[in-house]
Amino acid sequence: MKELEDELANWMRAAQAGDAAAYRRLLSTLADLLRRWVRRELARQGYGIADAEDIVQETLLAIHLKRASWDADRAILPWLRAVTRHKLIDNLRRRGRRVMVPVDDVLETLAAPEHEETLSSEALDRHLATLPPGQSQVVRAISIDGLSPAETAKRLTLSEGAVRVALHRGLTALAKAARRSET
Repeated sequence: MKELEDELANWMRAAQAGDAAAYRRLLSTLADLLRRWVRRELARQGYGIADAEDIVQETLLAIHLKRASWDADRAILPWLRAVTRHKLIDNLRRRGRRVMVPVDDVLETLAAPEHEETLSSEALDRHLATLPPGQSQVVRAISIDGLSPAETAKRLTLSEGAVRVALHRGLTALAKAARRSET
């Protein structure tokens, strides 16, 4: 492995000095190395290797774009692994983990829906009145009126981020109040 690392580092140094042939050799060798790394990591994470080539190409592009960030006095393999790891993580985040189970397969194990207690409109208004006005308006718009955060932001002339923060804070305050009233 030390031999490979020295060879890759020498090609990268030559490529940074303008040697196009060394750069082609580097990228060709890296493509094979990256395929092995990416396939192994995808399998380890429980994914198929169908997207391996896309990740390899994204990684090669990232290496090309960020090649100046490699310190020629340091080992190249840790740098390459870091770039590859980031591209793998980006891909896995975009993809998400989805497990599809047909509902019919688990229908018998699902609990029957419980009867939910509903608040009277007076009780609901009383609870919302405990919140600051901005939070109350946001909670009412999203949780009661069924608006999306974008629609609520437009209606209240706020940013979507501000709406999300107000909703989170309002619901947290309501949950705390509900826990206090239970005790």
